Amino acid sequence: METIQDKYIPGVCNIGPEEIKKRKQAGWMGLIATILLWATFSWFDVPAVWRLSLFFPAMMSATGFLQAYMHFCAYFGFASLFNFSDVGKTDSVQQAEFRVKDRKKAWQIVIYSVLVGAAVAFLAYLF
Repeated sequence: METIQDKYIPGVCNIGPEEIKKRKQAGWMGLIATILLWATFSWFDVPAVWRLSLFFPAMMSATGFLQAYMHFCAYFGFASLFNFSDVGKTDSVQQAEFRVKDRKKAWQIVIYSVLVGAAVAFLAYLF
């Protein structure tokens, strides 16, 4: 069973259940967009180079799902914020060493998302 943290842990968890739900929704939206675009490109035999544009919705999907899975918002990590209450309300991270850990985790999410987006775009280009 998935355990959702209910408190801020530097570099580990900076969002609560409501924020995680938003990230999952973004992940699903990106995945659906990726599938629909790929199907459309295939159906209409769009030149392969245009299929590289699948990078963007695939990256969006990966970003949403990774943030939900990791219980960590990349934007919040870069902006030194966290949220465990209502969506839209945030608190600031004050300690410098905590901000460093959060930025490291945020970069990890960004890099993984870019790699997923690139892999999907490359596969779409090939097939």
